[in-house]
Amino acid sequence: MNLALNDLLTEYPLDKLLATVPTGLFLVDRDKTVVYWNSAAERITGYSSSEAIAKKCSFLHGDPCNKSCSLFSDSVSFPVIGQVCSFRHKNGELLTLSKNIDLLRDADGQIIGGIESFIEITEFKREQSLLRKKVTARTEELEKEKAALRAVLDGITDPVYICDKNYHLVFVNQAMIEVLGNIDSEYCYQAIYNEKTRCQDCPLAEVLTGKVVHQEKTFFGKDRIFEVIHSPYPQTSTPTQKLAVCRDITERIKTERRLHQANKELDAFVSTVSHDLRSPLTPLIGFADLLLERYSEDLDEIGLISVTEIKKTAEKMRNLLEDLLALSRVEQLKQPDQPVDVYLIANEMLLELADKVIDSGADVQIGDLPDIRIPEELVANMFRNLLANAIKYAAKEHSLIEIDGYLEDGYVRYRIIDHGAGVTEEEAQKIFEPFVRGSNSRTIAGTGIGLATVAKIARVYGGSAWVEKTAGGGATFIVAFPALENG
Repeated sequence: MNLALNDLLTEYPLDKLLATVPTGLFLVDRDKTVVYWNSAAERITGYSSSEAIAKKCSFLHGDPCNKSCSLFSDSVSFPVIGQVCSFRHKNGELLTLSKNIDLLRDADGQIIGGIESFIEITEFKREQSLLRKKVTARTEELEKEKAALRAVLDGITDPVYICDKNYHLVFVNQAMIEVLGNIDSEYCYQAIYNEKTRCQDCPLAEVLTGKVVHQEKTFFGKDRIFEVIHSPYPQTSTPTQKLAVCRDITERIKTERRLHQANKELDAFVSTVSHDLRSPLTPLIGFADLLLERYSEDLDEIGLISVTEIKKTAEKMRNLLEDLLALSRVEQLKQPDQPVDVYLIANEMLLELADKVIDSGADVQIGDLPDIRIPEELVANMFRNLLANAIKYAAKEHSLIEIDGYLEDGYVRYRIIDHGAGVTEEEAQKIFEPFVRGSNSRTIAGTGIGLATVAKIARVYGGSAWVEKTAGGGATFIVAFPALENG
């Protein structure tokens, strides 16, 4: 191996090998006179070997070495690695170099010269300087944005805090301090929630993926309920902190509970009253039928009209009480574990209303209807009311009534489409309120409860109901339910 290496060095002398090195390289003697100058040094500096050799290395006008050369200084520890300096290229251009310097010694250890290798880093330094300026400017912008954000957060009345990925509090606004007093812990779970370790329901991991999380929390020592909105901060693809805005909802919760209790009591009252008042109406209607059947020939015109009106009024009262009873039961039914067959229920309602369909001449067409997880009785009530409404108000003008359903934007939507007179924009805003009926309903029997029941069913199960104009004339009633909750 040594023989092969010796042969190689014989064939390729050291000066030839150094000439192939891509790094600029030159040697100087004790007088700092250049004694060797390789081809890479020629390329980088613009000076040829003949122009450089036998000259003092100071001809390069390097900075700072041209002012105070420390090549043979006792105060310098050699080798020197990565020193940055500048010099003038032969064409006058100022270039930046990164160089390594070392001393050359003879066999006795005496210094006989020096060696310097270098590369040009002008463009690199220029880009580095530009990048540093950009980073500095962006840092200043971020600091200004952060200061502005904190000024805004300090000015709002809701308590706010910011924590990092290690649960350290990095900011709390004045409103938070007013709620908790002096905060003497650096961890959010200790300072705000009085926990020894991180909260079990802590959303930090989700928030750092970019999600916004809503929670209801109680701060320690405070009999108040807060809605806490946890957001990623800053709003980038890689947030590093969590911003939590806390809104006091104690009074809202109390009001909701009182309202819920009042609604329960009202529903119970309506259910009881409807049931108790409905009971005497059955014999009243029956006796009126008996009078008309057995004694109509013995009654004069006034008597017949009186008995007929008694029956109609009793039937109207019964229908009203049944509708009120249905309205009160909307929130009392348990949600089924599995979706119900909506298409089957709609067809059953069509059979139930067959007499009205035949009398009106309606042509009812039922299309696809996605299933939902809502009590079957409520689905039936919904289609019963909507179909009966379309038959009463539209079928005599245009027989076609269409029922269909579809998925859109995460909701199951059901449509009952008629081609009758339709409803005005003013009526469309109020038609789902209790006891509100359209302007064309004066000669048509009804209680004004049916559509209110439909709207309540939709509302209880997270949906909504509304009416739109049918293309070409008519009304399209739409009821929507969240697909993910009910599908």
